Amino acid sequence: MKVFLKLGWFFKERKKEYLFGLTMLALVAILNLIPPKVIGYVIDEIGSRELTSGSLAKWVGLIIVVAILAYILRYYWRLMIFGSSNYLAKNLREKLFRHFSKMSPSFYQQRRVGDLMAHATNDISAVQQTAGGGVLTLFDSVTTGGFVILAMAITIDWRLTLIALIPMPLMAISTSYYGKLLHLKFRDAQAAFSDLNDKTQESISGIKVIKTFGQQREDTEDFTRLSNDVVEKNMKVAKIDSLFDPTISLIIGFSFMLSLGFGAKFIHEGIMSIGDLVAFNTYLGLLVWPMLAFGMLFNIMERGSASYDRIEQLLSVPVEIDDKEQAIDVKPNGDIVFSVNDFKFPGEEASALYNVHFELKQGQTLGIVGKTGSGKTSILKLLLREFEGFDGIIKFGNYSIDEYKKIKLREAIGYVPQDHFLFSASVYENIAFINPKTDKETVERVAKLAHIHDDILRFSDGYDTVVGERGVSLSGGQKQRISIARALMMQPELLILDDSLSAVDAKTEESILKSLKEAREDSTTIITSHRLSAIEHAHLIIVMHEGTIVEKGTHDELMELQGRYYEMYQLQQLEQLVEKGGGVS
Repeated sequence: MKVFLKLGWFFKERKKEYLFGLTMLALVAILNLIPPKVIGYVIDEIGSRELTSGSLAKWVGLIIVVAILAYILRYYWRLMIFGSSNYLAKNLREKLFRHFSKMSPSFYQQRRVGDLMAHATNDISAVQQTAGGGVLTLFDSVTTGGFVILAMAITIDWRLTLIALIPMPLMAISTSYYGKLLHLKFRDAQAAFSDLNDKTQESISGIKVIKTFGQQREDTEDFTRLSNDVVEKNMKVAKIDSLFDPTISLIIGFSFMLSLGFGAKFIHEGIMSIGDLVAFNTYLGLLVWPMLAFGMLFNIMERGSASYDRIEQLLSVPVEIDDKEQAIDVKPNGDIVFSVNDFKFPGEEASALYNVHFELKQGQTLGIVGKTGSGKTSILKLLLREFEGFDGIIKFGNYSIDEYKKIKLREAIGYVPQDHFLFSASVYENIAFINPKTDKETVERVAKLAHIHDDILRFSDGYDTVVGERGVSLSGGQKQRISIARALMMQPELLILDDSLSAVDAKTEESILKSLKEAREDSTTIITSHRLSAIEHAHLIIVMHEGTIVEKGTHDELMELQGRYYEMYQLQQLEQLVEKGGGVS
C-alpha cells in the first residue's frame, strides 16, 4: 500500500473526482446485492407455489431498474477514476520534462537517452495504472467484498458466512508473497526495457555509421540479444502474475465446497431454505471478483511501486546549477573577465583548466586556438555556466555570471556548438527557433549574414524545406551556417562560435566573418578554431595547451613571438600550398 501513500499528494489534488467516483462505485456494489436476493425470493416462491405472473414481473422489473442504474453509475465512476489517472500521467510527464530541462550536461553524461525515455513512457504508464485500475481494484474489492459478506451474514446466516471465509487467510498470505516477488521481477523487466529502448534510439540515430562500417548484422544480433532479455525478464513477471488467478480460484473453490456441504446440513436441520442457500452461493459467486481484484491489486501496486521508485529516484537528482536567491533579473552586457585558477570536471582528478586569465572588452573578438583537448571548449562551458565548482571568477559586465538568473545569462549568449543540432522541422522553423512568430524578412536577414540564404533558395521548398531529424538532409557546412543564423536571431551580446566554421571553405568562412564583423560592431564574439584564418582578425588570441594559456596577444604579436602559434600558422600555410598543387623550391 506504500505506493498509494506516495501518491497521496495527487489524490488530495483530485479528491473531488475520486470521492465522486468512489461513491458511484460503492452504490454499484450495493446495487449488485439486490439480484441474488431476488433470485432467492423467486426460488422460494417457486418452491411454495406462490409465484405469480404479477410477482415475477415485479422481480424482473426490479432487476432491470438495478441494471440501468448500475450502467449509469459505472459510466461516471470510470470517467472520474480513470480520467483522473490520465491527469496523473500528464502531471508526471511534465514534472520529468521540467526536471530534464533544468539538469546540467553532467546529468546527461551519466544517463542514457533511452533510459530517460523509458521512465517517461513505460514507468509513467505503470503508475497511471495504479491511480486508475489500482484504486478501482482496492476500493471495489473492499466495498463489494465487505457488502457481500455483510449481506451473507445478516440476511442469510452468519455461521455459514464464517465457515465459507475459513480459506481466505491463505489467500492473503499467498498473494502477499507473490506481490513481493513481482516487485523485484518487474523492476528488472523495466530496467531491461530501458536498455532495449536505449539501443533502439542509438541504432536509429547512428544508422549511417552502422551501414558505413557494415555492422548491420552485428547490430541486429545485439538488438536481438537485448530483445530476448526483455522477453525473458517479462516472462518471469508473467509466471508470477499467472499464479494469482489459479490460487484465488482454488481458495474460492474450497469456500464453495464448505458452503454447499454445511448449507445442505443447515437445510436438513431446517435452519435455512433452499432459496437462502441459492442466494448464499450467488453471493459467494459475487466474492470471486473482489478476490480476483485483490490479486490484481497486488500486481498493479507492485508494478506501480517499482516504476514510481524509478521516477522518484530520477526526480530526486538535485539540480547542480541553479539560480541564487535574489539573482539579477537583467540580461548581462559589457566586458568579460575570465579568471580561473583551477577547474576539474566532476569525477575527474586532472585539471581541465588552470591559470587561465584574460579580459575581453565589449565589442571585441577573442580567438582561442589549440590542439584537441587543450581546454578550448572547457572555457566556453564555464562561460555558459554549464559547470561550476571552479577556483576563480568569471564576470560578464559588472557581476559574476552566477549572480545573474540562468535564463538571462543564456539570453545574452548566442552559442553555436561543434555538434550542430537541427530539429526535424523546416529551415525557417530552425532559424526562427527563438521566436517562431518572427517575420520572414528577419529570418532572411540573419540567413544572409550566415551566407546560407542562397543555398536555402536552391532547396526544393526554399525556407519551407524540412531538414529531417538532426538535419540529416543537409551537408555539414549547411548545418553549421543554419546554426549560426539561428544564434544570430537572438541578437546576442556575446556570440560564441565553437569551431563552427570547420565545414565551410576558406572563401565562405572569410565572407561570414566579414559580415559578422560589420553587423556586430558593438557586440562581443568568441571564436574557437583549428583553422587560424578564422581568428586572424581577432583583437585578442589565446593559445591553449593542456588546459592553460601558453601564448596571448594579437595575430601580429604572436607571429613576432615565433612560438607555438607561429608554428601552427606556418604549418597551415604549407598545407594550403600543397593543396593548391604548389611546392617548395
